[in-house]
Amino acid sequence: MTNPTTLRDHALVFRALHVPGNPLVLPNAWDTASARLVEDAGATAVATTSAGLAWALGAADGDRLDRDRALAAVARIADAVRVPVSADIESGYAEDPAGLADTVRAVLAAGAVGVNIEDAAHDGANGPLRPVTEQAERIAAAREAADAAGVPLFVNARIDTFLRGAGGVDPTLERAAAFRAAGADGIFVPGAVDPGTVKELADGVDGPLNVMAGPGAPPVAELASLGVARVSVGSVIAQAAHALVRRAARELLGAGTYESLEGGLDYGALNTLFDRTR
Repeated sequence: MTNPTTLRDHALVFRALHVPGNPLVLPNAWDTASARLVEDAGATAVATTSAGLAWALGAADGDRLDRDRALAAVARIADAVRVPVSADIESGYAEDPAGLADTVRAVLAAGAVGVNIEDAAHDGANGPLRPVTEQAERIAAAREAADAAGVPLFVNARIDTFLRGAGGVDPTLERAAAFRAAGADGIFVPGAVDPGTVKELADGVDGPLNVMAGPGAPPVAELASLGVARVSVGSVIAQAAHALVRRAARELLGAGTYESLEGGLDYGALNTLFDRTR
């Protein structure tokens, strides 16, 4: 059972790390090994990538993974590190606000103190994004569930306008305002990395702005100068790790050589990192 005092303390620490101009930098993890390595590299918090976590559990990303398996993995990650953990919970693993509230209670029980909740509609029945009112109700349910538990969970409202080609700055800011009013603490806009666009978003969002970076995006220092409060990389690290697996496997099975395996982490150093008896 997670100690509520510790959980609340972690939540307050995590919340305080979101500073415009001095952003929280999150190299996203997907299992206990990647989480420990991220923490060991000096991260002040660990955030999961829903895609990387789903792949590690044998599921596709995009609301395909069930809540129990996802949050069991989050619990293992939270137990493996000492820093605060934020969970990417996709659309909330629930069909309605009440179900999303249940998910938030399960997130807290798993030991995480932050969530990403996306507004993408993966079924595509009514367009690429959930209606603003519907998504605001879901965010409000998440906020109420966390507040009732006495934990200042950081609710990061993800807006997929740019990622899914569903609008530019103005529609994004309209959604951001509605989601903030519903109880979101921060706004996450993946797919927006152009400096001018990021600046408009940082100036227009009433709250901390999170952007998703990666190859081709401005460096963290430049994003900081634009007013960003949080920089994450989504599934990019997981993708790079899996690319190495495929490259090494193809080389070994094809040429029968091992060059792709050069530069690996030292066995002893890794083993020590995970040896809790030391």
